[in-house]
Amino acid sequence: MAIDKRAFDVARRLARRRSAPALHPRGLVCAGVLDVPGTGGGARWGVPFLDQVGEYAVTLRWSRAAGLPARWPDGLGLALRVRDAGGPDIPLDLLMTSSGTGRLLRHLPLPRRDALGGPYSTLLAYRTGDRERVIAAFPAREGRTGVPGHPDALRRALDRGPLRLRLCAAAPHEPWRTFATLTVRGPESHPRAAVPAYDPYLHALPGLRPTHRLRDLRTAAYSGSRHGRDAVLADGHDPASPGQMPGRRDRPGAP
Repeated sequence: MAIDKRAFDVARRLARRRSAPALHPRGLVCAGVLDVPGTGGGARWGVPFLDQVGEYAVTLRWSRAAGLPARWPDGLGLALRVRDAGGPDIPLDLLMTSSGTGRLLRHLPLPRRDALGGPYSTLLAYRTGDRERVIAAFPAREGRTGVPGHPDALRRALDRGPLRLRLCAAAPHEPWRTFATLTVRGPESHPRAAVPAYDPYLHALPGLRPTHRLRDLRTAAYSGSRHGRDAVLADGHDPASPGQMPGRRDRPGAP
């Protein structure tokens, strides 16, 4: 696969300057659990991970795309590492951004202040079984007022109890269909917990993987961001700080 050199260089330089990922430089790493009820006697997805009952540990990261001040709307990111989704030591990564729900808006990032104020979507489609579908996470309010999409505010919200989101998928002419429930239990116990090296292309499953649209561009940006961040860490600089953790590399292939 050819690497887009320009995208690689831009991401590498930005990551090195920020001592953090090129995009979503500041975030909160949390522990969670993903409950997949399976399809039972209903319509099957054609993907074992979605069709079978399962409970999976999740490492997730809530973040702000541009790193703007907390009082400003920003593209909010939600990255999930579902451990053992495809079997022992075979994870699934899902990268989602604040978006709308309509046929067009689900493909567009929408800046937002409130972390629970709307859905997060993969923007680009996934091949799920025999169809292409966008995957989205819909937060549950559960009586809560607005929660600013900033690491400190999210940490305080989690101190009051878990946050929950429904994970759904839909093709352009389908209604949203729930396939799992995500419970966010709280920040990782170690304040300098490393950010997993999220990569939706390396960490996909048979029958559940991103389509090839913009793959070369995105892969180059992920690789460049990783190289820039790793160069800073190789110099002996630790950019992490409690509650705002750009992190370090734990395996190849992610921003």
